[in-house]
Amino acid sequence: MKKLIIFLIIIGLLLTGFFIFNNSNEKPLKKIKVGEVTHSLFYAPQYVAHSKGYFKDEGLDVDILLTSGADKVTSAVLSEDIQIGFCGSESTIYIYNGGEKDYLINFAGLTQKDGSFLVSREKNKKFTISDLKGKHIIAGREGALLKM
Repeated sequence: MKKLIIFLIIIGLLLTGFFIFNNSNEKPLKKIKVGEVTHSLFYAPQYVAHSKGYFKDEGLDVDILLTSGADKVTSAVLSEDIQIGFCGSESTIYIYNGGEKDYLINFAGLTQKDGSFLVSREKNKKFTISDLKGKHIIAGREGALLKM
């Protein structure tokens, strides 16, 4: 009888340990897809939060997808391929003005300026815009090569 009781106690302890260590109360992460019109320095807080795991700390599994063009971001939100879209308001205004019943609402202003920057391989402390004359400028969008 003693051996049976000891055996049952050991089995009970093993089962208790199994349930304590294998029964985590963590909820599955909520999957969210974010489409951004371009990679931008203005989105740096989002990139930092993503890389540091802050979204996961809040129960979110966030995918950040490059969805070039406000029209593509808007279409992706409308088709529910993404849940959040970062883009200018132009596409959402076109849809609303077109009389669509299923339109998007812009709810935040992230930037108020163009997120483009002019960079050079060589330092020029006395730069003026006329220094660009005769130079090629590679713009941030596909096919946008400007010759000054």
